[in-house]
Amino acid sequence: MIPVNPSDSTRRRYVRNIVATYHQATEDQERRGKSWYRTAHQLADMMSGGNVTAGAGVIAALSVNKAWDMNRRLAADAFEGNLHGTFSDALGKAAKILAGVDPAEVLPMGIKTGNFYRCILDPDDAEAVCIDRHAHDIALGTPQGSKDRGLSSRARYAALSLAYRNAAAILGVLPSQVQAVTWVVWTESLAGVKHRPRLERYGHE
Repeated sequence: MIPVNPSDSTRRRYVRNIVATYHQATEDQERRGKSWYRTAHQLADMMSGGNVTAGAGVIAALSVNKAWDMNRRLAADAFEGNLHGTFSDALGKAAKILAGVDPAEVLPMGIKTGNFYRCILDPDDAEAVCIDRHAHDIALGTPQGSKDRGLSSRARYAALSLAYRNAAAILGVLPSQVQAVTWVVWTESLAGVKHRPRLERYGHE
């Protein structure tokens, strides 16, 4: 995992790795990544009957340790009255949101789940960044497999979020779009769709 307080040179390396991964995107990967959160926003709006705040909140609440296809199926089931398929804590959060509680009062807003909610709720949010294990590994420059990334640490999460925002400033796109495009590139490379970008993988300073 990355250090909680990386040095300036290490922070710059994270940004270079993120930018390098973004530049590896094909036109199709870039298009899909840039539109990812807008598509998720539309899905949240549709499954919730027009209550996109609740839709985004339930999707985020049920996202923990779930692939996207399963995440959206569980969220759709929840709006049909069938909460199931994940941890009791996540189900409890989703139930509160379905009952009308503001997701921002239910979700941990300083880490992944809360930022995932923000990105879906407002795809134009210029600050929110969803840092999952792949976003961590992209910045680090190497896949970490089943290792713990320590992303429950708000300081570590903030360091990675800043790296993505700095990369976004270089690339001239939203931080959430940088994360989504690089996520598409990285996950498809891991699946053998495309060679993984050559990144800087030396140790922390």
